[in-house]
Amino acid sequence: MPLPLLIAALAGLTVGSFLNVVAYRLPLGLSLAHPPSRCPGCETPVRPYDNVPVFSWLVLRGRCRDCSTPISARYPLVEFGTGALWLAVALAADDTLHLVLGLLLVTALVPIALIDLDLKIIPNKITLPAAVAALVAGLALDTGHVPEMLIAGAGAGGFFLVAALLRPGGMGLGDVKLAAVLGLYLGRAVVPALFVALVAGVVVGVLVIARSPEGRRTKVPFGPFLAVGGVVALFVGEALMNAYLDRL
Repeated sequence: MPLPLLIAALAGLTVGSFLNVVAYRLPLGLSLAHPPSRCPGCETPVRPYDNVPVFSWLVLRGRCRDCSTPISARYPLVEFGTGALWLAVALAADDTLHLVLGLLLVTALVPIALIDLDLKIIPNKITLPAAVAALVAGLALDTGHVPEMLIAGAGAGGFFLVAALLRPGGMGLGDVKLAAVLGLYLGRAVVPALFVALVAGVVVGVLVIARSPEGRRTKVPFGPFLAVGGVVALFVGEALMNAYLDRL
């Protein structure tokens, strides 16, 4: 593996470890830096050599070194997944702007999906900085791309805002803001992102209803579907848009 790709993968693993902290602490209003990570069972601080992404969990067989409390497999999965996403972005990006936007986007989507799955909220403390970061990247690296970013963000956010207003309770404002953020990062490729998210949401909703008579009352967070749509569009959205427009 070329050195830049190796660096991207290792950096992604490290960022994934931090995103686990973000997903747990940010909704609780806790500091992301203090106190250091510790075992939830015996509260012993995690030693630096036991905090190596993925590797430490495997070596310890998913348990605390001191009290053998089980450590959720979610932690290494998030670390590995983030590392894989960073590597994929590094492989797919064809210029600096798309590299920076891609890395910023997947880094924001991981904790958003996790928090929405856990608590059914999408924190402004992630979406707002993500939106600002996208605009800063666009202005710094390619001002000509900024109008498309703004139009796509306004269009995607506006589309979901109308849906939220027409059916109160069905779509949260967090989803509206996340759709707008996707537009800023993806530009016109936000269209297939929203399409993938809506299709995936409908399919999962039908499966939930089919499994139980109480399924209709089950609230399924939509943020993870938007995250999946965003990742799909990040890699193939532009190609899908070009293929569609060529058929017109």
